Amino acid sequence: MILKATRPWAPGGHVTDSSSHLERLVALNASAAFNRLAHFEVVAAGDGTAEIEMRWSDDLTQYFGYLHAGVIAALLDTACGFAASTLVGRLTASHFSMNCLRPAVGRRFVAKGATLRAGRKQVFAMAELFAENEQNQRVLVATGQTVLVPLAQESLER
Repeated sequence: MILKATRPWAPGGHVTDSSSHLERLVALNASAAFNRLAHFEVVAAGDGTAEIEMRWSDDLTQYFGYLHAGVIAALLDTACGFAASTLVGRLTASHFSMNCLRPAVGRRFVAKGATLRAGRKQVFAMAELFAENEQNQRVLVATGQTVLVPLAQESLER
């Protein structure tokens, strides 16, 4: 079960609208080489949540034909990070863990991320990854949890 954000705020203490989050995250996603390679698509974002989709690709499987755990991790991590960024802006992960619940096979994968708690120094997020079959039925295949650290604007300048 995805939990709703507990503090829907943005830097400066104001709530920003979901369409601006979605536009920003679509552009951010497009700037990440791995996300382009894997064909991640941001389909929803706002109020501490994000949803990412990816179509099946034989190029991203492991030796038994299931979606590779590295790709599963990337989907979960990205969903967590993008969900948290709708509340606090730029951040980076300090801890990530995942649980693979069953082999990931489907025509499409949907990662749903949610911010659990957004503090000044740490942000906690979780995500669920679903595999979708040809009949549009979804099954939960993995979960992930991330601890993120907000980045100060000064730290971004090189």
